Amino acid sequence: MVRVGAVLNLLGAVIALFGLTMIVPLVVSFWLEDGATHAYDEALVLALGSGAALWFATRRRKAELTPRDGILMVLLTWLSLPLVASLPLYIHIAELSFTDAFFEATSGLTATGATVLSGLDELPPSINLWRALLHWIGGLGIIVLAVAILPVLGVGGRQIFRAETPGPLKETRLTPRVTETAKGFWIIYVFFTALAAMAYYLAGMSGFDAVVHAFSTLALGGFSSHDASLGYFNSPAIEIIAIVFMLVAALSYATHFVAWRSRSLRCYLRDAEARAFITVLAVSVLGVATVLWWNGVYAEFATALRHAAFNVASVATTLGFSTVDYAQWPIFAPLWMLFLCAFATCSGSTGGGIKMMR
Repeated sequence: MVRVGAVLNLLGAVIALFGLTMIVPLVVSFWLEDGATHAYDEALVLALGSGAALWFATRRRKAELTPRDGILMVLLTWLSLPLVASLPLYIHIAELSFTDAFFEATSGLTATGATVLSGLDELPPSINLWRALLHWIGGLGIIVLAVAILPVLGVGGRQIFRAETPGPLKETRLTPRVTETAKGFWIIYVFFTALAAMAYYLAGMSGFDAVVHAFSTLALGGFSSHDASLGYFNSPAIEIIAIVFMLVAALSYATHFVAWRSRSLRCYLRDAEARAFITVLAVSVLGVATVLWWNGVYAEFATALRHAAFNVASVATTLGFSTVDYAQWPIFAPLWMLFLCAFATCSGSTGGGIKMMR
């Protein structure tokens, strides 16, 4: 039997903790005076208030979750947090309906990357940061993050970790304690994100754009602070950096974890799924580049290879950044890219699709 009270008690804590993430765009908005501070003030109060009230009302029901409880917890989390996340968008952007705000927030947290917004270049920086932060929080998994901090609340997290984690990864015991595994995943995630932001900055992005696009890249989400996406920068160096980190994000975090613990890269070579992913992607890039060059879309093969490498990798990994309008390419190219995005990424990555393992 599902213990609803225990689930709601934990859900209240997660909502309140999630609300605290609004402090980041709130500080940015206050610092830059971008006019959106009131949206985060109000949303933060609502999130903390509702989460604390739910937790307090069910405080006597706190208990270790069963597998059924874990499934309900994941369901309610993914229903409630997009509602909370949509509040700053709905409060600040006058022309945005609540349905559209909820869609945008859900797209962010699920790292889908579809957007109902236009004029991104004119939006307050803190709004674009919030959108990218939603990607980043949801990319590796809100629940995985929650599991990493649940012991502070006196609650174990194995059942909701199993309910949240897709595919074969849920059966992989990388460490004896699931909390240690979850923390390890997030340490690696933060490290790669910081590395990507630094690389973007050194390649010519502003500090703000570097952080926004690092969040989006590692989550394989696709939100950008510019309507032209990464094409806004028209920089081969930035495109190469994006390719490197989208490949990193599309590999299994279980493999990253093993590499981190063993201080060795051999696990990547031994991982059959990783080898298949890289092979399929490399062959696809060369194939699409050849098609583009052969059909005269680009006069130079090097140019065809540049655009094919970035856009094929971006679509295949379900990131969704673009540098050109590939819908205008010969029909084989976009159809093949669409085919790839259905399965190319690895199990236990932040990518979408049914995964290469299957």
